[in-house]
Amino acid sequence: MSAQSPAPEAAPAATSDAPAPRTLLVKVFGKDRPGITTGLFTTLAEYGVDVVDFEQVVTRGRIVLCALVTAPPQEGELRATVHQWADRQHLQAEVISGTGDNRPRGEGRSHVTVLGHPLSAASVAALSARITDCGGNIDRVFRLAKYPVTAVELAVSGVPTERLRAELAAEAAVQRVDVAVVRSGLQRRAKRLIVMDVDSTLIQDEVIELFAAHAGCEAEVAAVTAAAMAGELDFAESLRARVALLAGLDAEVVAKVRAEVRLTPGARTLIRTLKRLGYQVAIVSGGFTQVTDDLVERLGLDFAAANTLEVVDGKFTGRVVGEIVDRAGKARMLARFAEAAGVPLEQTVAIGDGANDLDMLNAAGLGVAFNAKPVVREAADTAVNVPFLDTVLYLLGISREEVEDADGPSAAH
Repeated sequence: MSAQSPAPEAAPAATSDAPAPRTLLVKVFGKDRPGITTGLFTTLAEYGVDVVDFEQVVTRGRIVLCALVTAPPQEGELRATVHQWADRQHLQAEVISGTGDNRPRGEGRSHVTVLGHPLSAASVAALSARITDCGGNIDRVFRLAKYPVTAVELAVSGVPTERLRAELAAEAAVQRVDVAVVRSGLQRRAKRLIVMDVDSTLIQDEVIELFAAHAGCEAEVAAVTAAAMAGELDFAESLRARVALLAGLDAEVVAKVRAEVRLTPGARTLIRTLKRLGYQVAIVSGGFTQVTDDLVERLGLDFAAANTLEVVDGKFTGRVVGEIVDRAGKARMLARFAEAAGVPLEQTVAIGDGANDLDMLNAAGLGVAFNAKPVVREAADTAVNVPFLDTVLYLLGISREEVEDADGPSAAH
């Protein structure tokens, strides 16, 4: 039952030939305060009714409480008693007759998360119209966060998840909001693995550019990095070209680079919350173990993979050693981590920003483009375009209140 738009007449259940029993929809609304729910149900209890369903929502201190109950023989008396109780409480009340329970939800059930900074009425109108146009129905709405973004979750039925995702992704691009669509079911709260890119995702920097600044070749490296992330160059080839520019740099610079690395706002909150909820968290990077090893220790990560700069006699040789973690390599690492964690691929979430993350994003159960290049936003399941990494929690159905309950209100970002 939706507290926002209750149906005065509910269809009988399709699974039974027996006549649907008479029911009453009791709705009260007004200024919220403790005891309203108790008071209403105490009043209803005098008539021996059974509760079929009830919902309550509080917005800016105003309560809407709906109770669907069986109709007693003294229906008229119950109506009068509810109105009298509501008047004493300075509330308004409606009692609507009908039959049966709520209409069954349609097949094709999804959770739709909408992030706006801000979230405009026009955006909500456009997205809800898209849902209606493709045969969907919004069954429930729940706010996940009001800061630093407005995040709301919609329970939608009546349209396949894949079609709904495609429809809303197109509209989200027009409205400049972020939308994630995932299939409803127990798997949404099951054990999961989150795998993140590092450069410009978990951290604000491109690590190779930090090294290049110490080697005096930052501009040359940055130009090659930008082309590679935009998908204009083969990643492995571009990596070798950039690393070659570091030849001769003293390896003691690693400590300085580690100190220069800046975590993305919300990174600590994201990881800490996920870990407390039993998720496993991994990083996979086209950068270097000389930095990612430190991140693993600082953040308590479960898995990590990155390239390794070769060091001989205390100097970088300008080469990498071992298997290169490139676009295909990131997808392989995702699968490898999932197997080690005992998590099926459909229960994994991948987060990245560059073209070399695309295979990983497509292989995961949910691929999230984080402040990503256009080619990545278009290919990913969903995109986040605000500079706070912990907003990914909302895409998983985790509310800001849950985060604050776990970490305290001062822990955001």
